[in-house]
Amino acid sequence: MTQVLIVGAGPTGLMLAYELRRAGISVRLVDRAPCRGKASRAAALNPRTMEVLDQRGMVGEFLGNGRPLTVAHFAGIGVDWSTLPTRYPYLFGVLQSVTENILERFAREWGAAVEWSTEVEGLDHDDDGVNVELQTADGPTQERVDYLIGCDGARSTVRRLAGITFDGSDGSITYLLGDVDLAESPSDWLICDRRATGTVSVMPLGALSGQPWCRVTVTEYRPEHSYEPMTLATLRECAIRVAGTDFGMHKPLWVSSFTDHHRQAGEYRRGRVLLAGDAAHIHPPLGGQGMNLGMQDAVNLGWKLASVIQGHASQALLDTYHQERHPQAAHVMVNTRAQSALLESGDNVTAMRAQLASLLRDDGANERLAAAMSSMDVCYAPDAPHPLIGRRVPDAEIRSATGCRSVFPLLHSQRPVLLDFERTPERPAVLPETVDYVAAQQTGRRWRLPVVGWVDVPSALLIRPDGYVAWASPDSSRTGLPAALDHLHGRGSAA
Repeated sequence: MTQVLIVGAGPTGLMLAYELRRAGISVRLVDRAPCRGKASRAAALNPRTMEVLDQRGMVGEFLGNGRPLTVAHFAGIGVDWSTLPTRYPYLFGVLQSVTENILERFAREWGAAVEWSTEVEGLDHDDDGVNVELQTADGPTQERVDYLIGCDGARSTVRRLAGITFDGSDGSITYLLGDVDLAESPSDWLICDRRATGTVSVMPLGALSGQPWCRVTVTEYRPEHSYEPMTLATLRECAIRVAGTDFGMHKPLWVSSFTDHHRQAGEYRRGRVLLAGDAAHIHPPLGGQGMNLGMQDAVNLGWKLASVIQGHASQALLDTYHQERHPQAAHVMVNTRAQSALLESGDNVTAMRAQLASLLRDDGANERLAAAMSSMDVCYAPDAPHPLIGRRVPDAEIRSATGCRSVFPLLHSQRPVLLDFERTPERPAVLPETVDYVAAQQTGRRWRLPVVGWVDVPSALLIRPDGYVAWASPDSSRTGLPAALDHLHGRGSAA
C-alpha cells in the first residue's frame, strides 16, 4: 500500500515528495495536467528557501540556473536585503519552471515520478487511512493510502472533497501579466512604477531563461474595460492606458491575470488529509512570497509525516504542522494586503508611501521588513527561554570530528541533530537513535540573528530536520533536553 499520495506536482508537491522519499516513505505523486507547462507564475526564491535547499545539498543546482536580483521591494518601495545575516542575502531569480524541473529531477532520483493526467474524484478517510478515487489516462481506479496531501493549488480538489473551509476575501484589483519579448528590454527590474491610472512593472527574464523574455505586470485603478478574453492585445492595451506605451510587446510565451484575493484554509490537517502550498493559502504574488511559502510548508510537513509513519513520533506531531505554518501564511497575507493598499491611487496613499520610504532609511526598520518578506524572521516558539529556540539555525562555521566546517551540511541526512559544543566524547544516554550526535567546536562566541541581533552561542542545541532549533542550553546542564526530545516526537511540551 502506498503510504502517502501527493496531489499536485508543483514546487510544493515536488519538494514534499523529495523529502518523504529521502526518508524512505513510499510516495505516489499525481497531477491533473497532461504534462508540465511552460508558464512560470513565480520567478524568485527568498533567502530562507535558499537556506533550506542548502540544508538538503541542493542549492548548487539552483545557483547554476538563476542569478541574484539586485533589488527587492515592498509595493514598489525599495527594501535592502543585503544586510540579512545569511549566505543568501538577496532575492534569487529563477523561473518556477526551472525550479520545478530541478525539484522533479531530485524527486525522480529518489523514486518519485510524476503521474500526469491523474486527478482525484473522491475520497473517504477514517482513523487508519484514506480511500481515494482517481481518474487516470487509463480510466478510473481506487487506492488506499495512509495519508493524502493536497498540493493541488488554489482550486484544490482535495480541500473541497475533505470539506475544509477556505475563507477570505475576493479580489478587487486585477493584475495582468505576460512573459513577452519587448522591442527594448530594460537592463534591470523596473520596480512597480506607480502612475495616475495604475501600476506597471517590467522584470527582465533573459538571464534566468536564456531567452529575451520580460515579465510585464500591469493593473488599472478603475478599469472601464473587460479583460476577457485575456490575450496579448488585452495586456498591450492596458499597458498603453497606464504607462503610455506597450513597450513593443510581441511573441508572448504566455499571458494571464490574477487578483488580490486572500484566502486561507481553516485547517491544514483534517485527520489523514493535509494541505500545503496554494491549496492552504492564496494571496497576490507581491514580493515573491507564494512559492517560497509552499516549499517551506513542504519541508515543515515532510519530516513530521515521515517520523509519524516510521513510528518514531505520535500523531500529535502532525498537529504542529498547522500550529506552525498557519500563522506564517496569515503573516504573509497581512504583508501582501498592505502592499496592495500601498499600490492604490490617491494622495493619502502617496503620503503613506513617502512615510514608509523614510522609515526604511533606518537600518533596523529596513531589516525588520526584509526579514519578514524573506521568511528569515520565522519563530515557532516566541516565548522560549533561549532566543535561538524556534528560529532557523544559522549556517555558522564549526569544526567537527567528521570534517564539517559549517552547520547546514549536518542536515543533509534530514535527521534531527544534537550539536554539542562541549565536545563531550560520549553520546548522551537520553538521546534516541533517531537523533544524530555531533561534537564540534564553534569558531565564534556569538551568532547574529535577523531582527534579534547578536546572541551567545549555546553550549549545545537540538536542531530539527527542517533547520529550526528545538532546544538550546546556555551551559552544560542539559536542562530541558528530555522534554525537548519528547516534543520533537509529538509527546508533551518543550520546556
